[in-house]
Amino acid sequence: MARTQESPGTRLRALWTRLSRLPGGRWIFSKILGWMVPYTGKLGATILTLEPGHVKARLHERKAVRNHLRSIHAIALANLGELTTGLALVGALPKSIRGILVGLEISYTKKARGTIESEATCEIPEITEPVDYPVEAEIRDDSGDVVARVRAHWRLGPALDKQAPR
Repeated sequence: MARTQESPGTRLRALWTRLSRLPGGRWIFSKILGWMVPYTGKLGATILTLEPGHVKARLHERKAVRNHLRSIHAIALANLGELTTGLALVGALPKSIRGILVGLEISYTKKARGTIESEATCEIPEITEPVDYPVEAEIRDDSGDVVARVRAHWRLGPALDKQAPR
């Protein structure tokens, strides 16, 4: 029996719809997302908005994401940008299309301190065959200044059938 490796977008949207309206629901959603994607979960970001093609996430500066310069570590910023671009895109894809990150570019414009927010917006392309698709995110501090810009390159294509384990 074949099993399809589907995109999690449909499941994520349904979960967001159920939880985001509840008190503490965005926090609960973010924790569940962290269980689904353990490395990203360690970042500790909270999803604020999840719509097809648009995601906003917040990260509070704390010891776990700080560098030796007492600002948010560069890789934590890259991880936050990857998270928002991925959710904006993959979170909007039908279950028959999947995506995987194949490249990441980031530019740092200012030390990131305090609470920061990352926002990614993208169009959802029509996928009939594998294609590489860039999605950009801007990361801003609480004064509105851009601290980093991320450009994530996602390879999108039809979900693959995999042989089910025996």
